[in-house]
Amino acid sequence: MTDVPLTNLDRVLWPRIGFTKGDLVEYYRAVADVLIPHLTNRAVTLWRFPSGVHERGWWQNECRGAPSWMTTHGWRGQRFCVVDSVASLLWVANQGTVELHPFLHRVGVDRPDYVVFDLDPGPGASIVECCDVALALRDRVGGVAKTSGGAGLHVYAGADGRAYEETKAVARSIAEELAATRTDVVATQSRESRERRVLIDWLQNDETRSTVAPYSLRGVEYPTVSTPITWDEVERCAAERRPELLMFFADDVRVRLEQLGDLFVA
Repeated sequence: MTDVPLTNLDRVLWPRIGFTKGDLVEYYRAVADVLIPHLTNRAVTLWRFPSGVHERGWWQNECRGAPSWMTTHGWRGQRFCVVDSVASLLWVANQGTVELHPFLHRVGVDRPDYVVFDLDPGPGASIVECCDVALALRDRVGGVAKTSGGAGLHVYAGADGRAYEETKAVARSIAEELAATRTDVVATQSRESRERRVLIDWLQNDETRSTVAPYSLRGVEYPTVSTPITWDEVERCAAERRPELLMFFADDVRVRLEQLGDLFVA
């Protein structure tokens, strides 16, 4: 493996619990075998917090400063990082990258692999209400679910070779159908309509949009992870109305992988 210099490993990135840059690097090293297949051959947008999640972070598309061995992809006038090895994963982590957001299509392919439904709870709603909506989506598209690492859920279904225009139309149609038949769903971005409801964000199905990867850390107050989950877990959260059932931290994910393996197979 290419030797990747690692710096400032004692810098605290999550001050609430003293989670350091070294902890971030070791987490990504530990999950590399399951994370990298979900990033390989995809352009990735990086969300960097080099001073910590309590400071302002920024999105980065341009793979600035990449070493000569790093795989990159020129697309839409920019050069994106392609994280396809442990070395490249550790390199972006050493840049203070907390979040990894791959695009839905692979390098050199103009069609997405997935249709994604991004479930975002409005004020007064939580991941519990997202579970209610995710179960309704499961009845229509099947697929797999993962937590966003925040308050929401993501449901992925196979795109079956369809173009972006088709997958976006399908996602919009299903979102609007659910919004028309359920009082807990909205399909538009209007904040005024989102109280105690779940937005099904179908706009994620665009070639210019990226979505946080399974097993990516999140740049929030605690080191939570976007975690693949079983439909049984979604059902339990919906039945027991306990959002904490679907809150997973870096250490939790390592244990889950030992027990369950990679659940993200859409």
